[in-house]
Amino acid sequence: MTETKTPTVAAMLEYGETLFESQGIYFGHGTTNAWDEAVYLLSFALQLPPNADREVLAQELTAEQQGSVKALFERRISERIPAPYITGQAWFCGLPFIVDERVLIPRSPIAELIMAGFEPWCKYEPKRVLDLCTGGGCIGIACAYAFAEAEVVLSDICADALAVATMNIAGHDVSNRVTVLESDLFSGVATGQSFDLIVSNPPYVDAEDIASMPEEYQHEPELALASGDDGLDFTRRLLQQAEQHLSAAGVLVVEVGNSWVALERAFPTVPFVWLEFSEGDSGVFLLTRDQLVEHRESF
Repeated sequence: MTETKTPTVAAMLEYGETLFESQGIYFGHGTTNAWDEAVYLLSFALQLPPNADREVLAQELTAEQQGSVKALFERRISERIPAPYITGQAWFCGLPFIVDERVLIPRSPIAELIMAGFEPWCKYEPKRVLDLCTGGGCIGIACAYAFAEAEVVLSDICADALAVATMNIAGHDVSNRVTVLESDLFSGVATGQSFDLIVSNPPYVDAEDIASMPEEYQHEPELALASGDDGLDFTRRLLQQAEQHLSAAGVLVVEVGNSWVALERAFPTVPFVWLEFSEGDSGVFLLTRDQLVEHRESF
């Protein structure tokens, strides 16, 4: 009688990879392929650190561990729910954040800018930072790590999103410098209050893309994704008002994703600086306060 071998971590990952590839699930919420998705879910089930040594691949799994991992794999397939919503955690700038279906799952290329301290774009280290459309607060809280002396405001129109952001502020113990503000764009910002850096990953998905989104994206709040026919309803308002809340040397950084084409078409004379990232262009522009003032009539 042949003895059944106990599955190893490596074998379970191969099982997950094959399973995910055969079921045609959509990636894009922290991973880009079936193997990485399997690694993410297995690591959560086994409570492995993100930097676990490769020696763990040879580790044999108990029956209970196998059941836990397979349950996560099956839920990922049956519910078509993004993996971070299953685990309740996502990583951004190397930091863990609480996530649930009240907020988008962080995946912005702006993380690369934060980890570089926004060099060379900020002339000096910002003292006041505004994270507009903050969702769960990942961009703003990561900025608080990058700029140790800065005061950071996390702003969002959605009270439910700010409840998650508040949990993340507590989890990272930055409540002495990071606050939340319920606001539709700048409506809740005091008149005359200015920031050295305004960063925003606003809703920017156009109507056509909203209608054809994979099922995984339909678990995310539409309020944080949709922004009119061309994806620019929010960004237009932001461009009109941002100069009023930027300091003299202030900088505005905004992600618009695939809607960058529509933005260029809408404002052909505005000198948007399209930032480059290690994995290619990702639809993030930068404008200084001076540029916003100079091109005020365009907006």
